[in-house]
Amino acid sequence: MRPLITLALSLLLTTLASAQTTPRQKESYPIHPDATRLPGVPQGTVTKHTFTDSQLFPGTERDYYVYVPAQYQPGADKPACLMVFQDGHRFVSETGPSKIPIVFDNLIHKGDMPVTIGVFVDPGVLPPPEGRADDAQPRLNRSFEYDTFDDRYASFLIYELLPEIDAQYTISADPNDRAICGASSGAIAAFNVAWFRPDQFRRVYSIVGTFVGLRGGNEYPVLVRKTEPKPLRIFLQDGSNDLDIYCGDWFVANQDMLSALQYNGYEVDHLWGEGYHGAKHGGAIMPDVLRWLWKDYPKPVTTHLDQRGERFADIILEDEPWELVSHGHGFTEGPAVAPDGTLYFSDLDTREIFKITPDGEKSVFWKGDPPARMPTNPNQKPPFAANGLAFGPDGKNLYACMPATNQVGAFDTHTGELTTVVKDVRPNDIVVAHDGTLYFTEPGKRAVWMKRPGEEAVIAADDYSGTNGVALSPDQTLLYAADFQGRYVWSAQIQPDGSLAHNQPFFHLHLPPASVSTRSHADGMAVSTEGWLLVATIMGIQVCDAPGRVNMILPPPPGSLHAANITFDPSDPTLLYATCHDKVFKRRLNISGAFPWRNPVSPPKPKL
Repeated sequence: MRPLITLALSLLLTTLASAQTTPRQKESYPIHPDATRLPGVPQGTVTKHTFTDSQLFPGTERDYYVYVPAQYQPGADKPACLMVFQDGHRFVSETGPSKIPIVFDNLIHKGDMPVTIGVFVDPGVLPPPEGRADDAQPRLNRSFEYDTFDDRYASFLIYELLPEIDAQYTISADPNDRAICGASSGAIAAFNVAWFRPDQFRRVYSIVGTFVGLRGGNEYPVLVRKTEPKPLRIFLQDGSNDLDIYCGDWFVANQDMLSALQYNGYEVDHLWGEGYHGAKHGGAIMPDVLRWLWKDYPKPVTTHLDQRGERFADIILEDEPWELVSHGHGFTEGPAVAPDGTLYFSDLDTREIFKITPDGEKSVFWKGDPPARMPTNPNQKPPFAANGLAFGPDGKNLYACMPATNQVGAFDTHTGELTTVVKDVRPNDIVVAHDGTLYFTEPGKRAVWMKRPGEEAVIAADDYSGTNGVALSPDQTLLYAADFQGRYVWSAQIQPDGSLAHNQPFFHLHLPPASVSTRSHADGMAVSTEGWLLVATIMGIQVCDAPGRVNMILPPPPGSLHAANITFDPSDPTLLYATCHDKVFKRRLNISGAFPWRNPVSPPKPKL
């Protein structure tokens, strides 16, 4: 479906058509009426500042500018909105293509956008060492800060620069009151900020956006399609004569981004011209783009389930976001839910197992003893008292991986009594089949162990690149083992005697940017009766189909760290729990959990 374009923007497009360029011609566009000084319009003020105290980009210096509209009132009941511009000096100039102070003055005066403080930020520069200014170059941080596909620049804005401005002005913290804009690398920087932190910014204007293979931006179209949609409103501008160089074709990349955003139901609009790589066209249409970004304000920006791709309605539910279950922990892991809905999970830092009953009562179920010997390396943590947890077929015994005491233990959840099940191992995660067979991982040996009832534990397979989380397919014919340091979940076939055969690195996961980690952090897993495999990774919960492909990514709640482990609730199988560092969350999905300690379930035949 063609995106809607405002009437004013359509009229401007008609005007611009006669001014578009052919190759090697100089671009020229008419000045928008709202980009000229109009009589009787109050003028805001612009001040220039310097920021030199970054810890995220140490040693850098940068200028930034702050525009304050004439209508701003300190201490007003309604805080001012905020809009941030990358390459700030280009946008704050009244002689450049965008003329933001003039445009803001006019649109705020007309009521076409709210009272908004503008922040115009230049990229950082690391000056040459002292005494070398005449014969050494500064390090230019622009590409590193802007093009890198990670949340570092977002953190710089949110935690370092903007607090200085918040200390002087009353600015709204509501993400619906915040917009961000940039051109070229500044455009992908703007999108990065909103993508990683939709809890902070939700309105984006991208001018000739650099969604190409410089520092991972070329991955965006695929990830936009696969990741659960975020409440963002995005306007894309580009021209057919944009760059086509070693790292990609800008115009093709922007069209790919538009297609991905439309596929996933985002509020997105666009305007393509014939221009080159620059901000002239994007600046010429700035007033009408801003009207579109702020349309219907203060109505919040939302997502649209009815417009999303076919997989999303199969898996997620509208208006069923993550809900906080518990917080204030050290590092949560190993969630397991009893048949009656009682949740158990480990805190690796405090060496405790917590218990939360269906009515929400939280208590410490068990606390491990301090280690007899602390590690000699002060940077190395003592072994975890309890890590992965899993219930057995009786719904009473809670099996626990206990690397601190080199054992797999079993807790009687009625009495709290602990029994040793397997000795002399360093287990990490565990799953229990319907016949009582235990499978657990030992990362140090890159192995999966098996223990059948009444028999000794044996290594079932040790041909993995790495092992961490472990799960069984719904029909319990396959065992899945996650490689925390790699990008695969391995799949092995379970033989009649319980042993493993035909092992393959089967499920292909998305990796984070190298600036974040070179590992997937694939950890805890859960499966559904429909055949989906859910894998907790640093990128979010990656939802894989039976043939081994990631179809969807569920990010953690905005501002929270990624999930380390997940599990469904047998008393309410559509309810998924996730342990996310110091917190535990839950959310309801449109799929149902399969529980290995219950009878096998035959999933439907997967689509190829």
